[in-house]
Amino acid sequence: MTRAPITAPTILPPQGGILLVDKEGGWTSHDVVARSRRALGTRKVGHAGTLDPMATGLLVLGAGPATRLLTHLVGLDKTYTTTIRLGTATVTDDREGDRISAVEQSVVEALAADPARIALAVAELTGAIEQAPSAVSAIKVDGKRAYDRVRSGEAVELKKRPVTIYSFETSEPRITAEDDGTRVIDIDATVRCSTGTYIRALARDLGEKLGVGGHLVALRRSAVGPFDVASAVSMDALTAGGSLPLILPTQVAERLFPVLRLTEQQAIDIGHGKRLEVDASNDAALVAAIAPGERLVGLLEVKHGRTRVVTNFPTPDGQAVV
Repeated sequence: MTRAPITAPTILPPQGGILLVDKEGGWTSHDVVARSRRALGTRKVGHAGTLDPMATGLLVLGAGPATRLLTHLVGLDKTYTTTIRLGTATVTDDREGDRISAVEQSVVEALAADPARIALAVAELTGAIEQAPSAVSAIKVDGKRAYDRVRSGEAVELKKRPVTIYSFETSEPRITAEDDGTRVIDIDATVRCSTGTYIRALARDLGEKLGVGGHLVALRRSAVGPFDVASAVSMDALTAGGSLPLILPTQVAERLFPVLRLTEQQAIDIGHGKRLEVDASNDAALVAAIAPGERLVGLLEVKHGRTRVVTNFPTPDGQAVV
């Protein structure tokens, strides 16, 4: 059953909502959050994972009490479309950084004529891999952001961490040229990956495997878990001040977790901090506990048939589940 969207900015549902935004290039994720606060009429807005200013595509925002869901959305798999440039490398692993290396035209031409070699390197970067994040990431090193250390002239090398590249599909390589005439290879790619993956680092590592250097020249996030950029509002719609479609917390929880249907009394009991005895077949790390009237009571852990509240949501009288 399709539910009618809730509109903003005049009405924010009691439990808030999730807003999907198609970010344009040049905007920071913080910029989008700030604009959403004005559009939704609340300062309580957060996001489930940033995008670099260069990147475009899906930002998942939470408003009001629905921000409590964001911690469970951050870990969802991501899908990106991107253009990787081979033959030159930059200090930032993307087009916005200064070039630090370039290979000769003959090397570029030989690689472009050997797509099987590129495909082999792509295959080696697919699956469970160890990846060192880009030095200009927001990861903190001794309390300071890595990108701030790089900008101050420090050499930063971050530790490798496990990530999973579920799929890494590439187009045929094409020879092009940078602004100064340097010949390079561009390949378009679609990457589906685990949270924590840096696509800039993936471009860098592909270039290193091929011995030619590599960086990112375009990046667009097309999906976060079950949420697709095709359902997101444009930046124009966000800034126009009109109504915005929100996804209710119950709808989000139903898409991500098993559902535990409560009676009204069970919902009251959970609100009073009681643990419920339920069918042990419902055991799960997280279930969406939904009361009559399609109200999300909370996300519960069910272990050996007993419930424990992990994330709570306000009840109609404003009381929070404890």
